[in-house]
Amino acid sequence: MGTDMTQAIRQITQERGISMDLIMKTIEDTLIAAYKHRFGHADNAVVQFDEDNMEVSIFAKKKVVEQDGVYDPVIEIDLGEAKELNQEAEEGDEILVEVDPKEFDRIAVQSAKQKAHQSIRDIQKDTLYSEYKDKEGEIIIGYYQRERNGTIYVDLGKMEGVLPKKYQSPREIYHANDRIKALIAEVKKESSGLQIVLSRTHPEFVRAIFELEVPEIYDKTIEIHKIVREPGFRTKLAVYSNREDVDPVGACVGLKGARIQAVIKELEGEKIDILKYDPDPRKFIKNALSPAEVRDVIIMDEGKHQALAIVNDSMLSLAIGKQGLNVRLANRLVDWNIDVKTESQFAEMDIAAESRRAVSELFGETENYDEEFSRISELPGVDSRIAEMLLDSGIDFIEDFLSLSQEELESKGLTSEELDSLRKLIEEWVEIVEDDENDEDDIYDEDQDEPSASDDDDEEDEEEQAPEEYECPECGAKITVEMTTCPSCGIGLSFEYEEEEQ
Repeated sequence: MGTDMTQAIRQITQERGISMDLIMKTIEDTLIAAYKHRFGHADNAVVQFDEDNMEVSIFAKKKVVEQDGVYDPVIEIDLGEAKELNQEAEEGDEILVEVDPKEFDRIAVQSAKQKAHQSIRDIQKDTLYSEYKDKEGEIIIGYYQRERNGTIYVDLGKMEGVLPKKYQSPREIYHANDRIKALIAEVKKESSGLQIVLSRTHPEFVRAIFELEVPEIYDKTIEIHKIVREPGFRTKLAVYSNREDVDPVGACVGLKGARIQAVIKELEGEKIDILKYDPDPRKFIKNALSPAEVRDVIIMDEGKHQALAIVNDSMLSLAIGKQGLNVRLANRLVDWNIDVKTESQFAEMDIAAESRRAVSELFGETENYDEEFSRISELPGVDSRIAEMLLDSGIDFIEDFLSLSQEELESKGLTSEELDSLRKLIEEWVEIVEDDENDEDDIYDEDQDEPSASDDDDEEDEEEQAPEEYECPECGAKITVEMTTCPSCGIGLSFEYEEEEQ
C-alpha cells in the first residue's frame, strides 16, 4: 500500500480540498472497518503510517501464550510463532502482528471502499460548507456554466453555485462562459449535496460593491445607513460620515464620478441615488426624494409616520418618479408614508386640525387652535359619514349646524344619537361665544305673580340712577321733571316733549 496509496491521497487532497489529516483518518477508519468485518471485532487492530505517510499498515495486537496454548488466534499467539517474529518475545508479552489486507475477503474490501467514499464525501461537504458559510454576504466571481428553467448554474471553481431567476436583474442577459459577480446569499446542506445560492438583486450586493469601490466605506469612515432597491431600475443609498471633514456623498461619487460609474457599470446601468442620512425626519425625507428638490416637508401624523412633501409644479413628476418608483423607494428608505403635493395642490387642501397645527408649528405660530375650527369636517374624531351627510344637505360650517333645530337636523337623515355625539364633539373642541342682545320684553315667570329676580335688579338700577336736571326759566335754579314748582322762586313748572324730526 505504498506509492499508489500516497498518490491517491495527494490527488484527493488537491482536487477536493480535503486536508491530509482528514484523509489519513478516513483510511484508518476504512482499514479498521475491513478488519472488523473479517475477524468479528477490531479491539486489537492498530493502523500505523510511516514517517513520510508513504505507507500504511494494519496490525493485530496479540498476547504471547505458552506453546500450543492458543485459544483465540485473533488475540493470541503461541511462544514459538512469537519467537519467529521477535527473538526477545516472552510469554505474557504483547506483540504486533502485521495483517495482509489480501486476507480480507471481497465483501469486506467492498464495504470498506464504500465507507471510505462516503466518509470522503461527508468530509468534503463539511469542509466546503464551513468555507462558504463564512463567506455569506461576500462577493464571489464565477462563470456561466448552463441554464435550466431560468436558473443559472455558475462555476465557482470548487463548487457550483445557483443564481435563481428571482435573484437576477431584469437588465442582464448571460451567455456561455460569461463572468458573473454575485453575492453569496445563502449556503445550505441538502441531501443531494451542498447548495450555494447567489444573488445580484439583494441590497447587500450593492453594499458589497460599494465596499470594493469606496475605501472609506470599507474602513468605516463612511457608513451606509440603509439601502433600498428596485433591481434593474433604481437604488437609493443613505450614507453618513463618522468624520466631519469627510463628505459622505462626495466620497461615494468619487473624483469626476469615477467610483459611482464603476458601480453603475457593474449594475448594468441601474440608476443610483446617493443621499445624506439625517436624524431629522423632515431633512431625511427631503434628501430621500432626490433628485427632486423639495420646498417643505410637513409632518402630518408623527405616530403613524405620515408626512407631506411640497414641491414646485415642475418637480412633481420627478419627485414621484415613473410609476411612482421614486417616492415608493423614498418611503421604504425613511420608513415614512410620504404624500407629494405641489404648492397649488397644497393651497387647495382642506387640512385637518392636527395637520394645520403641525403647519403652524413649522412656521413658529402658537395660536389657540380650538378657535380655528369652523367646518364640521375639521373636528378631530368626527364621523366622516355624518360630515358628508351634512355637507350633502348644505351644512358645512359648525355655525350652520348649531342654528338648526333638532327636527330640522333629523330630517337630514341623522339620528338623535348621532346629533348628540356631534354636539358633544363641538362642545369639546369649539368655544361658542353667544352675542348678548337687549331683550325688550320683560321677563316674568308665567306661573308666578311676582316679578322675577331680573326685574328686581332692573328696578334697583333705575332707582340708583340720578334724575335728569334742568334750569328754571325764571330764576335759573336747578329743577327736575318730578317738580311742579320751582323750589327757589315758587313759579309753577310743566314739561313738554317735542318729537325729533326723522
